[in-house]
Amino acid sequence: HVQLVESGGGSVQAGGSLNLSCAASGNTNSIYFMGWFRQVPGKGRDGVAVMSLSVNTYYADSVKGRFTISRDIAKNTFHLQMNNLKPEDTAMYYCATAPLRFGTTVGSLGSTPEKMHTWGQGTQVTVS
Repeated sequence: HVQLVESGGGSVQAGGSLNLSCAASGNTNSIYFMGWFRQVPGKGRDGVAVMSLSVNTYYADSVKGRFTISRDIAKNTFHLQMNNLKPEDTAMYYCATAPLRFGTTVGSLGSTPEKMHTWGQGTQVTVS
């Protein structure tokens, strides 16, 4: 099993930056895809950014040019650097991972969060 713990959320003014971290533990060798998703009350979970071990990436149109997903192999941690934050970025942010599966792409995971396998507990980001 994989366990994920997010950190780095908080409150920031519009135009500011935050860096979210997701620490993975357990059977981390099974992780091939890692991503960030967000959810606001009353709505479904949306893909924000997804990357693979082969460094393919997916970004939602709304965050392209502002958010960057990256990973620290040595620390089994991946990050979401969020710059130029906007009030509409306010949401609960979740990190998630998935193993390698035939036919799965970063795009398919970004658009279908249900395909992710393991989820963190979430961290709140509030932009005012």
